[in-house]
Amino acid sequence: MVRKPQILLLSLAVSAALIGCKKEETPAAAATAAAPAATELKLDESKLPAYNAFTAADLDPSKDACTDFGGYVNDKWLSANEIPADRTSWGAFTILDERSVAVQHQLAEQAAAMTNATGVEKIVGDFWASGMDEAKINALGITPLKADLDAIDALADKDAIASYLRSSAAKGENMLFGFGPEADFKNSSMNMAYAMQGGLGLPDKTYYTDAAKADKLKAYQAHVAKVLELSGVPATDAAKQAGDVVKFETRLAKASKSSVELSRDVSLYYNPVSVADADTLTPNFSWSEFFKAQGIAAPATFSLAMPAFHEEVSKMLGDTDPAVWRAYLRFHTVDGASPYLSNDFVQENYAFYGKELNGQKEIKPRWKQVLGTVENNAGEAFGQMYVKVAFSPEAKAKMEVLVKNLADALKERIQGLAWMSDETKAKAIAKWETFTPKIGYPDKWRDWSGLSTSHDDYLGNVRAANAFNYQWALGKIGQPVDKTEWGMTPQMVNAYYNPLQNEIVFPAAILQPPFFDPNADDALNYGGIGAVIGHEMTHGYDDQGSRFGPTGNFENWWTPADAKGFTGLTDKLVNQFNDYKVGDQHVDGSLTLGENIADLGGLATAYDALQKATAGQEDPKVEGLSRDQRFFANWATVWRTKYTAENAKVRLATDPHAPAQFRAMGAPANLPTFAAAFQCKAGSPMVRTGDKQVVIW
Repeated sequence: MVRKPQILLLSLAVSAALIGCKKEETPAAAATAAAPAATELKLDESKLPAYNAFTAADLDPSKDACTDFGGYVNDKWLSANEIPADRTSWGAFTILDERSVAVQHQLAEQAAAMTNATGVEKIVGDFWASGMDEAKINALGITPLKADLDAIDALADKDAIASYLRSSAAKGENMLFGFGPEADFKNSSMNMAYAMQGGLGLPDKTYYTDAAKADKLKAYQAHVAKVLELSGVPATDAAKQAGDVVKFETRLAKASKSSVELSRDVSLYYNPVSVADADTLTPNFSWSEFFKAQGIAAPATFSLAMPAFHEEVSKMLGDTDPAVWRAYLRFHTVDGASPYLSNDFVQENYAFYGKELNGQKEIKPRWKQVLGTVENNAGEAFGQMYVKVAFSPEAKAKMEVLVKNLADALKERIQGLAWMSDETKAKAIAKWETFTPKIGYPDKWRDWSGLSTSHDDYLGNVRAANAFNYQWALGKIGQPVDKTEWGMTPQMVNAYYNPLQNEIVFPAAILQPPFFDPNADDALNYGGIGAVIGHEMTHGYDDQGSRFGPTGNFENWWTPADAKGFTGLTDKLVNQFNDYKVGDQHVDGSLTLGENIADLGGLATAYDALQKATAGQEDPKVEGLSRDQRFFANWATVWRTKYTAENAKVRLATDPHAPAQFRAMGAPANLPTFAAAFQCKAGSPMVRTGDKQVVIW
């Protein structure tokens, strides 16, 4: 129900190809996944949006590939296509997402129409039917939250507040900090508990402290007041309480780490302490009582990540007026539930988070909102239905070949590195040998049999799923890591690398044009999904992934000289991206470093793999373009994206991925093979030479 803080290692454990990755509840072992042929479920392909595959007609002859390669490939298309009113960006990823959502739409309607549905079809059908009953939801208004708000109103002192935080967390509604399982950094075969920072309604701590974002903070305060007023607080009181809530969150923000800090130092997530030591650090918040309230035994150690944040929470329990705590808890309870309440709450939620913060011109139609709810709460259950109709065994087989070819090319690149010693190379190869690829969907599906849903209680279904997913996750603490689990659903258009398991994962939905087409020529597939495969593999060797060894443990396998040399190379890449600008705002080369390393290594590796796969074959010259030209053109097509001005600003502040236009050109500009393909002369903007050229992996 609540927009929970990120619990797991979002900046590293899911380093995605997409412009921001969402960590879903990971699936547990249950029935064997076989993606059987659809019997009851059917898909009408004619109702799905078209693919956005590369064609030579996209190229803009008025642009010079050697000056602005992204513009040469994409500007013509970008000029002809507007961002849909219910989106904040539009391009290759979002077009495929629209197609995935259209598939889900058909499946949800079929599930809801089944008379005696069981299993995942019942869950999806119940979410769909209850979420689409707008008349009933509107009639209920704030009523579904009455018991919660009464409980908050009764909180009179710090002990009562701490108790409430514990009990609400046990229902999967922890709005103040993230808590959940992840592999132990020092023993990656075992799960341990992690307590993270959280509690902020804005995307990053800088929204509370930077003068340049003062307008958004002011708008947020107005939003807080409006939500409180909608919940029943008189307008004058709501305005005062909103000011208190913003001051409260500003204090939390000052004790938090920024997106840049979290992105560039994964060790911040790992701070193992005993429960007794944690209790000493936070005297007003007992971790002993917290574990007891969650129904799990207190572990010998857990990771109290960002301890300064938790210290500040403890201080705030002791020195902040309970009335301020009540306002904070009331606001976040209502705000988190707003998407599942009556239309006035839904519209206010959109007005701030969609329109004000991200520039979304229109609210998504209700059917898309409800599908988003299913994805967020029972995504892998939905995935079992999705792969029955939308992913072929042939696609999986061809992907397996591509993955092997990319892996072989990466090994050769590592062995040929001039800047790395043989000692460190041997360790890098040892890590390469343990890479685990996952393609399409899990080998085993999670068991959803304990989740009880109904056809007529939307918020109730969301809350039931929250509690079910949270308790399922808690059951992993202290247990061996299940390496069959996935961190994304099959219908998500994305991919990721998990350093703690040294695995690369490619959900079914991304295995479509322009990324992957079983019927396309090698140039397009290697420039698309091939480069994405290389990107995810290279994450194992980016500035943070390289801090994990072959088994996934957090360890140093570098010689001091090689580590210094690596930093010297990555500093050059930071400087390259620092020079790129969106309007008058520079890209943050430090925030985006990991993704930029992965892009550079991934594209170079994919090019090598293409050359090996086509060795001895005549260049087909498709649509007048050489094989190499089509390879690089499809790389740029993958990053064909436009953003609203507001969304671009949010991404520049918080997204570890560089803006798409610079991903299209940043890596190719460092590759002599690109310059050769387009006959670019030295000195051209797309030709980086000498000290400016960056070659890492």
